[in-house]
Amino acid sequence: MSFDDIFQVLGEFGTYQKRVYLMQCLPQIFSAIQTCLSIFILFTPEHRCSIPFYENDTFHVQSIEHHGLLNLTIPYEEVFDQYGHPMTKHSRCDINRVIPLNSSKEGNASVVTYKCHSFVFDTTIFQSTFTTEDNLVCQRKKYIVHATMSFMAGFTVGSLLLGIMADVLGRKKAMILSIVLYIIPNISGSFVASFEQFVVCRFLSGVSVGGLLGTGFVMGLEFVGPSKRMWAGIVIELFWASGTMLLALLAYLIRDWKYLNLVVSIPPVLFLSYIWIMPESVRWLIIKGRTDEAMEIIQHAARVNGVHIPSTILQKGNEEKTETEESSCFPVFKLFSTKRMAIRSLIIFLNWTVCSMVFYGLSINVGNISGNIFLNFFFISLAELLGFLSLLFVLNRYGRRPVYIVSIVSAGVFCICTIFPVIYGSPEIQWVAILLATTGKVGASAAFATVLLFSAELFPTVIRNSAMGAASFCARVGGMLSPYIVDIVESVDGDIGRALPMAVFGLGAIISGLLAFSLPETLRENLPETIEDSIPKPRKSKPDITDVEINTTKPLMNGYNIRQDENNVYQQASKQTGTRI
Repeated sequence: MSFDDIFQVLGEFGTYQKRVYLMQCLPQIFSAIQTCLSIFILFTPEHRCSIPFYENDTFHVQSIEHHGLLNLTIPYEEVFDQYGHPMTKHSRCDINRVIPLNSSKEGNASVVTYKCHSFVFDTTIFQSTFTTEDNLVCQRKKYIVHATMSFMAGFTVGSLLLGIMADVLGRKKAMILSIVLYIIPNISGSFVASFEQFVVCRFLSGVSVGGLLGTGFVMGLEFVGPSKRMWAGIVIELFWASGTMLLALLAYLIRDWKYLNLVVSIPPVLFLSYIWIMPESVRWLIIKGRTDEAMEIIQHAARVNGVHIPSTILQKGNEEKTETEESSCFPVFKLFSTKRMAIRSLIIFLNWTVCSMVFYGLSINVGNISGNIFLNFFFISLAELLGFLSLLFVLNRYGRRPVYIVSIVSAGVFCICTIFPVIYGSPEIQWVAILLATTGKVGASAAFATVLLFSAELFPTVIRNSAMGAASFCARVGGMLSPYIVDIVESVDGDIGRALPMAVFGLGAIISGLLAFSLPETLRENLPETIEDSIPKPRKSKPDITDVEINTTKPLMNGYNIRQDENNVYQQASKQTGTRI
């Protein structure tokens, strides 16, 4: 029997499974917070050069004397707003210096403009961010990108390496290591003294989040029955969305980046209790041949659920699958062991890349709109939540593949539609482009959650964590590409430059969605345990006579006795197979 058959006795989502599932969901709140935390702790407020030799200089004008010195010291520059309209304001990076000339005439002097290294910041939105503390502006503005990329790079490494570790050494060990990696660098990050230390902490934070997401999702999915997998795959995403909305509230209440970072980093210390209370994945134990340990967990789950499990439920037939596919140091390579599996894996990886690229790209674009940063971020998180919630009503009804295709293609269509108000619309109707982009974010969120569940159901247990880690690796590549795609606007002038990023997102989403038509449906299918289980068996062209079911216990019907009824079945089989009886 397959492990999914055990749920018929144990219960598909009993009390014990709910406890284990909740333990996997809670860390995802803090995974979401750390993923989006850079938006606030690396926020760049309005700024300008500080006035030399003026004590207690502030961004806002304090007095008439201060205003006069400001006009004398800081030059004006022409900048463009988000609609391309020119405007004049004090320079952010330049400062004037008056140099007297060697001349007998009084007042003969020269004004030299140069780049400054000391700044004052607008503290209206945030009292302090790491950007303002370390002066990551003007010549050092690119350092913000490096800090953001360090987290995404860690996310990439954690997704792949901790995913492999989860398949080789166990899900629980990978989860505990992820929790430790979350606590230490994130708490330490509030006390760093240099940019290099900050980058290292953010990198390790990304590693931890990559491990928590992949391992938590897989463990939550592996211990529920087939009919409950959709709920397990989507509800965990609701914890992610709730984490982003919680971050919006905390960032609004705590305007100093150090205290904000501490507040979101200390509570996960409680997750260290998982060392004693969280079980290992039963599926993984069975695949590794550790059936005694698996049976002990199953019996404990049965007692909590109030059912009886026979001690012989894990028979030899189930053990025959264990270790038939020897684990290697790099089980992810098994994804390419057959042509069918290789093509399927490549399509899934492409879809993960595009989903992430569109998901994060739309966040960057919508996040750059004018208005309150906290409300903007909250509405983005709300769009994610709506995308996730919509799946609860359609995934089990229409299946994973059609829902995913509709979600990602619709996200692509909405992205492309934003081109028209950007190019042909006036500034007064730019809210239409924002509305279309936000609606596209709903589709991208639904697609991201669906491909996560879809992939976990497609890949076999023996390499599931490694495969999910590799897929998450591709997603992180897409996430790292998205800011560069958005940055096309800096290279291409005019409305075409502003519309081109959305065109790239839209076309990528549509193409990847169409390729997903070749993937098999997984609705109400058992989770594959081995590579062979994940490859559909070829069907016979003609049914054999032995394939016809004969019911010898069928009662009398319409005047025919059992022998006559059996004879009709044989005659029907004879017509199907072309043989004579």
